[in-house]
Amino acid sequence: MRNLAALSCAILLAVATAFAQSQIAPTPPMGWNSWNHFAEHVTDADVRSAADMMVSTGMRDAGYIYVNVDDTWQGKRDAQGVLHTNDRFPDMKALGDYIHSKGLKFGIYSSPGAKTCGGYEGSLGHEAQDAKMYAEWGIDFLKYDLCSFWDNRHQAKAEHPDDPNAARDVMIAAYRKMGDALKATGRPILYSLCQYGVDQPWKWGPGVGAQMWRTTDDIDDTYGRMIAIGFSEAGLSKYAGPGRWNDPDMLEVGNGKMTTDEYKTHMSLWVILAAPLLAGNDFSKMTDTDKSILMNKDAIAIDQDPLGKEGDRLYQSADLDVWTKPLSNGRIAVGLFNRSWGDRDVSVDLAELGFKNGANLRDVWSQKDLGRRTGVFTATVPRHGVALLIVSK
Repeated sequence: MRNLAALSCAILLAVATAFAQSQIAPTPPMGWNSWNHFAEHVTDADVRSAADMMVSTGMRDAGYIYVNVDDTWQGKRDAQGVLHTNDRFPDMKALGDYIHSKGLKFGIYSSPGAKTCGGYEGSLGHEAQDAKMYAEWGIDFLKYDLCSFWDNRHQAKAEHPDDPNAARDVMIAAYRKMGDALKATGRPILYSLCQYGVDQPWKWGPGVGAQMWRTTDDIDDTYGRMIAIGFSEAGLSKYAGPGRWNDPDMLEVGNGKMTTDEYKTHMSLWVILAAPLLAGNDFSKMTDTDKSILMNKDAIAIDQDPLGKEGDRLYQSADLDVWTKPLSNGRIAVGLFNRSWGDRDVSVDLAELGFKNGANLRDVWSQKDLGRRTGVFTATVPRHGVALLIVSK
């Protein structure tokens, strides 16, 4: 009986934890992060401007609500261990208040290591202290980047050569320590693990209190890197759901080094993956084309569908891919991807998707209903492009 009672308590705790996590991120988080465009040069003024433009451009109303300051905001710790900001960020509480006044949420960055990727102060040994400070600042999102904690992993491995899990366990413990510290503040802070998919965080991320975790190394503004990262997530769909999201890194749409078709591929793949949508562009230079991609209502609806299912690859044939994502009300999102160097016909059998008697198709990027179709649907897809469809009865 005692064992049964203990098991029941464990099950109830797991259910309660999953519910609490799903309340913070019931759908994939959306927002903006400073790194892809501003990198180490970001300032308080840049972040305020981004918040202003998220409102004026319609990004906020489209669902982008997090305004995240990435690395290099940190100054030095004082004798009491309190971490102060550097001169580019004179008052984080005031910045957070400003962001909140715009109907947006405020995110920040740190590391479980002694130093961040940029060589600034990390949170090692100051987890509870930093978490309390974040809560006082009104932080809503923490990106926690492995960075210098690689040294701790190597040390654990060297000290325990006979334990193949030593490096993994010390890393998980470090992420759990900050997860517990965030919970202890009483403030709902979205916890984002950034450790490049090391040791399969999709399996243990929920257990340390995280709502999202990187599945890959860093993205950059090139087609090759983007598709390598996005398509590598095949097979991970079973680990995603409300409050637990696989993260193939931030969006590069609008940063200028890919073509329009390549950026449509980027956005299409990310929404089928139910990925967090964190824009990384300079809103002051955002073109109408950039807006049409980032704020396409149908694409966002696929990503934010309340069913909370991540999509997966249906099939791959040479340079052609078909991916599908289950949606609410029996609908399915379908991405027909062409990775080749010329226009190609890409097909999908509607019966294979469960629509034996035909289905209604909507083209997301043309914003047109294609009518009712039966049998095999074929689209001519441009090089490095995509046809993104919503299929319904």
